[in-house]
Amino acid sequence: MKTDAERKKEVERKDAERKEVLRKEDATRKEINKARVTFGVWGLIIGAIVAMIIGFGFGGWVTGGTAQEMAEEMAEEAVIDRLVPIAVTQFMQDPNKEEKLKELKKLESWGENNRSDYVQKQGWATMPGEEKPDGQVVDEVASRLMDLKM
Repeated sequence: MKTDAERKKEVERKDAERKEVLRKEDATRKEINKARVTFGVWGLIIGAIVAMIIGFGFGGWVTGGTAQEMAEEMAEEAVIDRLVPIAVTQFMQDPNKEEKLKELKKLESWGENNRSDYVQKQGWATMPGEEKPDGQVVDEVASRLMDLKM
């Protein structure tokens, strides 16, 4: 039979063993949780990068600056699309349009005395109420007049 002192020592030893096991289990749980959190954070970071690559590369996402540039370009194109037909109509109302078109077709598309300068001098691309035409409108009018068949 065991004495009270022996039983007490055995209980203390078992308690110490239990505490050691619990401490090791707690340390293991902390390691596992740390690994899970690390894995989760890396997963979020990689997922965000992949989402951005897909979004910007294939999804049509753009930055604010790019959107602003696109909007300005679209506005310019819209203005040109609206003004060029007016300029062509002004050309069509010119009584000497056939002769002037022949002169225009003889000119080069670039250089000192070019098609755009000719269109600008004729005033076809100058909108009513304005003193001078927009350069892009002049270029587009010259291009479209070159396509006319008379």
